[in-house]
Amino acid sequence: MWCSRTALHRLQRIAVTPLNITGGLTSNMQREMSTLPRVYVTRQIPPEGLKILRESGQVQFQLWDSDDIPVPRQELLEKVKGVDGLLCVLTEKIDAELLEAAGPNLKVLSTMSVGFDHLSLEELKKRGIRVGYTPDVLTDAVAELTVALLLTTSRRLIEATHEAKTGGWGTWRTLWLCGYELANSTVGVAIAERLAPFKVKKFIYTDVAPRPELASIINAEYVSLDELAKQSDFLTVCCALTPETKEICNKDLFSKMKNTSIFINTSRGGVVNQEDLYEALSTGQIAGAGLDVTVPEPLPTNHPLFTLKNCVILPHIASASYSTRNAMSALAANNLLLGLRGEPMIKELKL
Repeated sequence: MWCSRTALHRLQRIAVTPLNITGGLTSNMQREMSTLPRVYVTRQIPPEGLKILRESGQVQFQLWDSDDIPVPRQELLEKVKGVDGLLCVLTEKIDAELLEAAGPNLKVLSTMSVGFDHLSLEELKKRGIRVGYTPDVLTDAVAELTVALLLTTSRRLIEATHEAKTGGWGTWRTLWLCGYELANSTVGVAIAERLAPFKVKKFIYTDVAPRPELASIINAEYVSLDELAKQSDFLTVCCALTPETKEICNKDLFSKMKNTSIFINTSRGGVVNQEDLYEALSTGQIAGAGLDVTVPEPLPTNHPLFTLKNCVILPHIASASYSTRNAMSALAANNLLLGLRGEPMIKELKL
C-alpha cells in the first residue's frame, strides 16, 4: 500500500544501450533491423517510453498512434499476429482470443498499469508469457488525488461551485453547504502520511494480514473489514481487483458505516457494487462518495450516480500527472526490453 517512488531519471538510465547509427542505414543494417524482435504498442504512450524503445536499437515496433481512441479490437487482433512483445494499457483485454491471434512468438507482455484485471493471467501463464507492470511509480500521484477527492467530497466543493455559478449563492447562512472535516476523525486509509497535518485522531486499515512494518510508519491499527466500516469517518479503498475483492464494497459494508461517513474509491470500479452504493447514498445510509473509477468506464452520463449531489465522480485520473505517466511509460518500455532479452524485469508479475 505504501511504496517509495522510483525516479523517472533512474528508469531512463536503465534503458539498454541505444544502437549508434551515423549516416544513413546501409542495406546490411536494414536487414539486421528487420530481424529484430517485433513489438506492437497499443496506444500512443507518453514520450519517455517511446524514446526508450526507439533509441534501444533492440526492437522494431508499430503503435496505434492515438491517445484519444483505443485501438479497435479487430485491428488489435490483426496487428499482434507474430509479434514477440506487446506493450498495452488497461483498456485492452488480453485474453485467450488475443493470445491465439498473436501466436507462439509472443514471449513478453508489458502493461502500463499497476492493475492487471484486464489480463487473463491463467492464459498468459499457460503459454509461458512473462508479464511486466508498473507499480510504485504512481503511488504519490494516486495518493495526492485520493486526498483531493476526499476533501472535495467531504467539504462539498462541487456543490458549492455549482451554487456559486448558478445563482444559488445568496446571503451567508449558518448551515448552508456544511460538510465533514478531518480533524479528530478516524480514517481507514493508505494515504495517512499526507493526512497527518489534518490532525486525524486515528488511522486504521485492513488487509489480508497485518502489515506491522508499514503500519508503524504512520501508527495505523489493523482491524477487520467490519470494524473498518464501523469505525471509519472516512473510508478509502486502494486494493487490487481480484475475484476475492470483486464488489467487496456492497450493501453489507455500507450498512455498517456511519451515516456521516465519506467513502472514497481510487482503486478499481469493480470492487464496488454501484447499485448498493447508489442506495446507500440516496437513502442517507452514508454521507457521500468520491469515485475515480467506475464500471463501466466511461460511466454513461445517464447513470443514476450522476444524479446525486453527494457523489463526486472523476474520469479515472488518479495517476494523471505528467511526471508519473512518463515514469509509467518508461518502466513499461524497460520491462518489455529486459523481458525480450531474457533478463529480470524491473517489475514483473509472478504468475
